[in-house]
Amino acid sequence: MEALVCGAGGFIGHHLVKRLKREGWFVRGVDLKYPEFEETLADDFVIGDLRDASLCRDLVKPGCRVFQLAADMGGAGYVFSGENDAVIMHNSATINLNMLEACRLKGIGKIFFSSSACIYPAYNQQDPDNPVCSEDSAYPAQPDSEYGWEKLFSERMYFAYARNFGLDVRIARFHNIFGPLGTWQGGREKAPAAMCRKIAAADDGGELEIWGDGEQTRSFLYIDECLDGIFKLMASNWSGPVNIGSEEMVSINQLAEMVMAIAGKKLRIVHVDGPQGVRGRTSDNRLIEAKLFWKPQQSLENGLVPTYAWIAEQWKAGRK
Repeated sequence: MEALVCGAGGFIGHHLVKRLKREGWFVRGVDLKYPEFEETLADDFVIGDLRDASLCRDLVKPGCRVFQLAADMGGAGYVFSGENDAVIMHNSATINLNMLEACRLKGIGKIFFSSSACIYPAYNQQDPDNPVCSEDSAYPAQPDSEYGWEKLFSERMYFAYARNFGLDVRIARFHNIFGPLGTWQGGREKAPAAMCRKIAAADDGGELEIWGDGEQTRSFLYIDECLDGIFKLMASNWSGPVNIGSEEMVSINQLAEMVMAIAGKKLRIVHVDGPQGVRGRTSDNRLIEAKLFWKPQQSLENGLVPTYAWIAEQWKAGRK
């Protein structure tokens, strides 16, 4: 069994390579960079730019399975600032156009595309206590970011290739995947990593800055659970799109309190201006439970414990 993991230098892609190797696959990874915090286990790792159509054609081998996770993305500070909209849309759309055409030409076995909860309409996510994120709520479309618009466009492109050229596609909409070995500083980190870093760096009794009023809500899924969902979907005869996420919704203030408890620190929360995205978002797992009999098996807190420990270790190492 041979797999091509696009975006293998990134957080989810790196963990996916490790999982595929444990299950006996020959894995080829491709990215602009190697994984930052750990050596890759890929049998072959290509440093290359998937915006290059010829590279995509060279990488795709007949009969292999393709996991397309490569994208220009980051946390709220990157996606919602408005300063990166053009490059986000151009880079990610070009990658998907190139990979789909390469897969069509080479007759690949199956292709997975990682979409995002960011495709859901902003008008359904204004109430932090009752967001609507069921798969059938995606239209009429109004994502809250250009990142979300590109993901929605690419979903439609994958299904168009499936209809017109017979590609066997699988699409999952990820909801805030987190865990160790992910970006934790620099502006592209997601909320759990940013929170862990801030709390690890703070002295007990100090201040903790949170963007907005902290009442915006999200759900967060630990990386191992995400991989379980991907493998369930790929083993099925169903294309999706489907949410892969947690239904354990918390406010950002509550997330801060959870991480502080894990760290054994008590900080004073200070709310400051900053990008926030929608007011509420959580995974609606009714469809994936019905189709794939999948649901997360552990709590948010259980995933935050190893994540905080790893980020605190990284921060301490950086101080030396």
